[in-house]
Amino acid sequence: MHRTRLAAAVLLAATLVGASAPLAAADRRDPVQHQLDLLVSRDGVPGALAYDGRVTRTAGVADLDSGRPMVDARGRFRLASDTKAFTATAVMRLVADGRIRLDDRAGAYVPQLAEQSITVRQLLKQRSGLPEYATLVDWNSPGTPEDYLALALSQPPVFTPGSDWGYSNTNYLVLGMVIDKVSGVDFRTYVERVILRPLHLDDTYWPAPGELALRGPHARNYGVHPAHPEAGRVDVTELPGYEFGASGGLVSTPRDLNTFWNALFENRLLPRWALRLMTRDTTDVGNRDTYPAGSRYGYGIASTPLTCGGVYWGHGGDLPGDSVTGGRATGGRGTVTIYTTTWAAQGPSLHHLQSAADTALCTKPR
Repeated sequence: MHRTRLAAAVLLAATLVGASAPLAAADRRDPVQHQLDLLVSRDGVPGALAYDGRVTRTAGVADLDSGRPMVDARGRFRLASDTKAFTATAVMRLVADGRIRLDDRAGAYVPQLAEQSITVRQLLKQRSGLPEYATLVDWNSPGTPEDYLALALSQPPVFTPGSDWGYSNTNYLVLGMVIDKVSGVDFRTYVERVILRPLHLDDTYWPAPGELALRGPHARNYGVHPAHPEAGRVDVTELPGYEFGASGGLVSTPRDLNTFWNALFENRLLPRWALRLMTRDTTDVGNRDTYPAGSRYGYGIASTPLTCGGVYWGHGGDLPGDSVTGGRATGGRGTVTIYTTTWAAQGPSLHHLQSAADTALCTKPR
């Protein structure tokens, strides 16, 4: 699971400090519920949810002001960097259709990279060396993808393309631009065409330009607003989601996200050889950033070891107001989505978040 996601303010988002409450004995008998309760009672997370396709477990509340119950598996939330898995799948659909090759230079499709040796494969694998654009953006004055890429290119490369691994949202910003060029339509339209509509993910959508609110049922989110960090911890439910683009802009639900993971790993979106590339052409990222030992990063998806053996494949995501993790496990252990209503990517909260996913997949009946 990868936790550094969209903007400098995202990386600095504060963990909320909430009142502690004793855990009920019944909760201790449910190990997944126990991890969610720890997120709320010890880590100050306002609300947390785990959905395994059959059971929805929740802790905390959806709104600190009203105290209304936490949303269920139909509640909408921002996918943040889980979006990258959708973008990578869309790129691989173009590869499978013969419209692009993995070793094509990105500069063949994105003029700003015309002098660079960076390939499509390196972008997918986070091995391009492109600097992070999101830490350079003035979120009070959002721009175009070309503007954001120019900001990244104004900085020296982090490393020579292909020589190392370094997580950067700029890689998927560029992949969105590649999809635009190759498909002839906006990457959002293409993702809708090849993923969202075929899977009937009716509760998953790209925010429109200028759209700040979440549609439909959802929890409130709390953290540091990227455009107003001086305000400290605030309600950050409203964010410029359109601007997060191909690296982090999708809104979905736990139910829809689980459906996507199942479809991807059941070869309903890509031919088998394409999925094998995504999961076998990988880089060891264990103990880098927040990936636990044994983790590997492929094409927009990463594997995380399970304590019960095997791994699960997914992609984590963080914004000031939420964290999400989970994915599809090997060995028939199923799929799970874990969601919190504040940034939970550090210290005990990260441990409890990761443990909730591990516990849900390792204790779920096969």
